Amino acid sequence: MYILGLSAYYHDSAAALVRDGAVIAAAQEERFTRKKHDPAFPREAIRYCLAEAGTTLADVDHVVFYDKPLLKFERLLETYLSWAPRGFRSFQAAMPVWLREKLFLKDLLKKELAELQGCKPRDVGDLLFTQHHQAHAASAFFPSPFQRAAVLCLDGVGEWATSSVWLGDDNRLTLQWEIDFPHSLGLLYSAFTYFTGFKVNSGEYKLMGLAPYGEPKYVDLIFDKLIDVKDDGTFRMDMRYFNYATGLTMTNDRFAELFGGPARAPESPLTQREMDIAASIQVVTEEIVLSLGRTIQRELDVENLCLAGGVALNCVANGRLLREGPFKDIWIQPAAGDAGGALGAALAAWHEHLGNERTAPASGDAMQGSYLGPAFDDATIRTQLDARGARYEQIDDAQLMELLAHLLEGESVVGWFQGRMEFGPRALGARSIIGDPRSSAMQSVMNLKIKYRESFRPFAPSVLAEEVSNYFELDSASPYMLIVAPVSESRRIAMTDAQQKLFGIEKLNVPRSELPAITHVDYSARVQTVHADTNPRYHALLSAFHRRTGCPVLVNTSFNVRGEPIVCTPDDAYRCFMRTEMDYLVIENYLLRKAEQPPMPKDESWKEEFELD
Repeated sequence: MYILGLSAYYHDSAAALVRDGAVIAAAQEERFTRKKHDPAFPREAIRYCLAEAGTTLADVDHVVFYDKPLLKFERLLETYLSWAPRGFRSFQAAMPVWLREKLFLKDLLKKELAELQGCKPRDVGDLLFTQHHQAHAASAFFPSPFQRAAVLCLDGVGEWATSSVWLGDDNRLTLQWEIDFPHSLGLLYSAFTYFTGFKVNSGEYKLMGLAPYGEPKYVDLIFDKLIDVKDDGTFRMDMRYFNYATGLTMTNDRFAELFGGPARAPESPLTQREMDIAASIQVVTEEIVLSLGRTIQRELDVENLCLAGGVALNCVANGRLLREGPFKDIWIQPAAGDAGGALGAALAAWHEHLGNERTAPASGDAMQGSYLGPAFDDATIRTQLDARGARYEQIDDAQLMELLAHLLEGESVVGWFQGRMEFGPRALGARSIIGDPRSSAMQSVMNLKIKYRESFRPFAPSVLAEEVSNYFELDSASPYMLIVAPVSESRRIAMTDAQQKLFGIEKLNVPRSELPAITHVDYSARVQTVHADTNPRYHALLSAFHRRTGCPVLVNTSFNVRGEPIVCTPDDAYRCFMRTEMDYLVIENYLLRKAEQPPMPKDESWKEEFELD
């Protein structure tokens, strides 16, 4: 039985295909259309999923959407009515789209599916709809390693829910309680993302990365004025300071008065105020997540916790929850945001709607390392490279890994493309840009010459799973780069008295450890453990680098530039390689040297985008 899950029309559209309960394929639409966070109907992602399974849409038994649009419409109407006459401009902007399209989403989906299938909309089978947080919960629990676990979903908002707690047991998810809109930890964090000049729904990573440069001097102010947090972690926000419920911005003038001035303009210089604000909202978020975790464990009396929703991508909070929380283990859905809702919708249909049994995996989880996207065969790679006039050589694995270890040791930056593309926002060694973490210049080089993004942004380490505890204060797997852990004391470099007095961005160029390129200013790192069973080639590369240098760690950042999604095809990879200052490109067993490539026509239209990935 095939079940196709879909998320679409808000941001990060995606499709996921499940066959007899097993995840076959999943991908975001943005990777195919090259439009970052593409919200459109996931036509190309669906085509890919079906091709990966060797089937057609006519053979799909159920199509499931990750949201209930009528409930969302109910929330919008109730919100506008309760705040009237405030919000009339927002009401005017939103209603035509709803009355024209979103209110009739079932008809729209049938029309789109009919075009893909080559039939009439009336011939498309019945559609199923899950609730938004139900899809998040299903994406977190059903692929997890646990037979029984608590599930915490935290995001901006679904239909009504912004936070929800579930008990996962075998093939059932039972809702325990929820917090509803407009009180939302995700929207609180996004309000600060907006106020510090970053883009909502993509700049939250930047706010988290900026936090260690500041002092959390506004924590008490946030707790006193903006959010009332109870002892059990539940909360209510004072909506007098926010504009997102009915307005066209996230915050208002009253919010600005609290923080001594207006919101930072996008792309303008960062000041110490933004750094201190980032540090403060990060602390508030972590404390709420920890408090909620303790409450959930006490109420449900379970050892394990699963997480999903956009807030679950806050890997600093995740790291504290793992280290300081009451759970034996936690598992986070790697596509924790809306894209993962497509997978959750399909799994909810299989287990809950159809009642099929579930058995937790004997080892690991059911996500296959999150390598669920397309791979490319030898002939396709050659065809795409030849069409560009690329110069390359083909090298077998044994020789290639040793050569790459040598090049990386020499501080070369390498584009690494192999196997199936990752599902979710993180590059996990299939579509990555890699470098030597021991290089003091690597962070600056990668940020400014490769990624074209802010200099303060930290890079993540990929580390051999069997070596992780020798370099980081982490003794469990972190295959999806969703846990921040401290660098081991034995690897740190003590700061001088003068260095300890530095403030803000001045901290950036102070080496903190023997791996300066991946050590953030607070001695932390967003760790990815690399496992031989889920990514044997990336594991082999790390092993070769370890043998050569004694270091089992590489810098790993996503294979893309400013304003673009992570690369999908060999041609995407070549274009990205040529428009940056990467030194080498590896596509499976093909090695390309920058110096040998023919010049490409100059195209800098992508630089018009504000957004930095």
